[in-house]
Amino acid sequence: MDLMQGIIARAKANKQRIVLPEGTEERTLKAADRLLADGVADIVLIGNPDEIGKLATEWGLSHIAEAKIVDPKNHEKKAAYADLLVQLRQKKGMTPEKAAVLVEDPLYLGCLMIKAGDADGEIAGAQNTTGNVLRPALQIIKTAPGMSCVSGAFLMFTQTPQYGENGLFVFADCAVMPNPNAQELASIAVATAETARTIADIEPRVAMLSFSTKGSASHEMVDKVVEATRLAKEMEPDLKIDGELQADAALVEKVGAQKAPGSEIAGKANVLVFPTLEVGNIAYKLVQRLGGAEAIGPILQGMAAPVNDLSRGCSVDDVYKMVAIACNQSIALKAHRK
Repeated sequence: MDLMQGIIARAKANKQRIVLPEGTEERTLKAADRLLADGVADIVLIGNPDEIGKLATEWGLSHIAEAKIVDPKNHEKKAAYADLLVQLRQKKGMTPEKAAVLVEDPLYLGCLMIKAGDADGEIAGAQNTTGNVLRPALQIIKTAPGMSCVSGAFLMFTQTPQYGENGLFVFADCAVMPNPNAQELASIAVATAETARTIADIEPRVAMLSFSTKGSASHEMVDKVVEATRLAKEMEPDLKIDGELQADAALVEKVGAQKAPGSEIAGKANVLVFPTLEVGNIAYKLVQRLGGAEAIGPILQGMAAPVNDLSRGCSVDDVYKMVAIACNQSIALKAHRK
């Protein structure tokens, strides 16, 4: 059973309620139909019910009727969600009038459903920018306890089984934080390790990457990585983590032994944490395009409930996989709260 099959199997065994705010978007609807047919999740579609029904008929989607469909302009909990939004954002100037408008925005409505306990996670981004997806999530759902920021990880299935976890890596941050400070970088490391455990199903060995290995260069960017490594160890004392490490020292045992003797991570890393978004985003795209790796993500980490952002160029299969991943995130978050 490969990793994705395992993720889907875990989702089927403990079905979660996943809201899809872009309920009339073609790839989203087609993925929802497959998810319902396969029993992966309980799906909530936000959109005009008549339009969704018409599109489902047009595209031959026979399982959409099994979804819960919420009309953003007319549903029984509209007033309650508007009141909730006022409560959450009153100190930021939210008024009942503003809330009445925002509650009809599917992206705000989806997050309010999660906050109210009526859904467990959300997938969006096929039609919306990352900023539009994240804004209501950060305002309403917010970060998980102990997390100072949200970040984006990718599962990287490389063609180099001699590295990582039989070729599998988790890369972060590749999607959200342009230039995290040391505390934020530590939070990213801890969150990515949790993604490795709960989604990639591997025991994380975290390398905090830099252009320096163990003091081989002196620069404030190196100092940030060193401090972030220290803070991550404070946040999770049992975490297997080391830094600062250059990429070759993190990946190649011979190089790791030479540059960082005695390190339990050097040459064995399966989680790579990049010092800035610039580095992480460039790195994952190079590995994907030049190295032929399969990249699944971004998986948004650090949220109090899963909200994952799709690429606007996503496929039906991408939506399907990200819903299954969100289910696994929700299952793990609920287990932590017990």
